[in-house]
Amino acid sequence: MTPRACTASDEAEVLAVINDGARAYRGVIPADRFHNPYMAEDYLHAEIAAGVRFSAVGQDGTLVAVMGIQDVKDVTLIRHAYVRTAHQRKGLGAQLLNALLEGTGRPVLIGTWAAATWALAFYQRHGFRLTDTPTKTRLLKTYWNIPARQVETSVVLADARWWAEKNP
Repeated sequence: MTPRACTASDEAEVLAVINDGARAYRGVIPADRFHNPYMAEDYLHAEIAAGVRFSAVGQDGTLVAVMGIQDVKDVTLIRHAYVRTAHQRKGLGAQLLNALLEGTGRPVLIGTWAAATWALAFYQRHGFRLTDTPTKTRLLKTYWNIPARQVETSVVLADARWWAEKNP
């Protein structure tokens, strides 16, 4: 299972993976931030139009893990990283993350929900470090377009390149 770039023909499956994997957020993230479906089709299209490029891992002809990457200003963001529930904890997220990181020489930032402790642990195992609250707020307002409530309930992790080049 080698990661590959997604195409327009994969969009329905990308959405299915995201919405399946995002079930883990129910009851964990603030109720006012959880939607059903978690990501609507028009939001996915808007994200792609904004430059999010998805990669995926498939098994038996079906996508089982997806992760997006987006260049914004002087950094690269990891966006929308999800693995279908039945395929979690098999190294697929790590496989995608490593493939995306190999494809960029820019500092990398990841925003995720503060309450998603499994996501924080995953990224920390891969060398990312949490930023402090003032830096998180500045980064979320600079590189993401999210509501204030999401800024309050999110964290930002940064890779070694960011810490070396961008640390205020």
